[in-house]
Amino acid sequence: MKRALSSMFMVGSLMLAGALPGLAHAQDAATAPDAKAGEQLFVKGDMSRGVLACVTCHGAGGNSTIPANPNLAAMPHEYIAKQLRDFVPQGDKRAVRTGPDGAPSIMATIAPALTPQDVQNVALYLSQQKLDWKTAGTAQHEKTLERGQHIWRAGIADRRVPACAACHSANGAGLPGEFPRLAGQHPEYILEQLKLFASGDRANDIMHDIADRMTLPDLQAVADYAAGLR
Repeated sequence: MKRALSSMFMVGSLMLAGALPGLAHAQDAATAPDAKAGEQLFVKGDMSRGVLACVTCHGAGGNSTIPANPNLAAMPHEYIAKQLRDFVPQGDKRAVRTGPDGAPSIMATIAPALTPQDVQNVALYLSQQKLDWKTAGTAQHEKTLERGQHIWRAGIADRRVPACAACHSANGAGLPGEFPRLAGQHPEYILEQLKLFASGDRANDIMHDIADRMTLPDLQAVADYAAGLR
């Protein structure tokens, strides 16, 4: 991993990350997204195309009760659509979202079967759902609270790690269309994604250049803190 990323490149990457979802959204939608069709696919899948029912792993309305699987309820439409596309290899290049050591994730067998319209429909449906805070993820380790809070609010200056709140907001709500909500996400899932960013196995935004500068205790602390935000 490159550790000498210039501030100019970082700013440019942030601007590009914000612009791409909207552009891809416009390109993908053959017709207006249909939340009802998205719900149908989410709840029942389409076995004729090998599309499993999303509800099996992500729970009713996108409220996952399985720590390894993310809560998707109320995530921004554009963000969900981008992530679904990023599980799909482009030409002879591997997908920019893979599992540990570049192994295909479970989504690698599902996302390629989705049409651009499917992606927009499911993304719209999930964006309209409400996160169930009663079953949402939360902080679990009081001993790391102070460290997690410091990284979230101030970053780690001597390693050029920016404050998480700068992109994901002070309360973890994220920035719609650009950066995801982390508040209420399962801490186990957040930690796994940070590890994948650090290793470069998930390389679909600037996080792989940030997580690589953090120690495992740093990642654990901030993942737990983020989950507990409300």
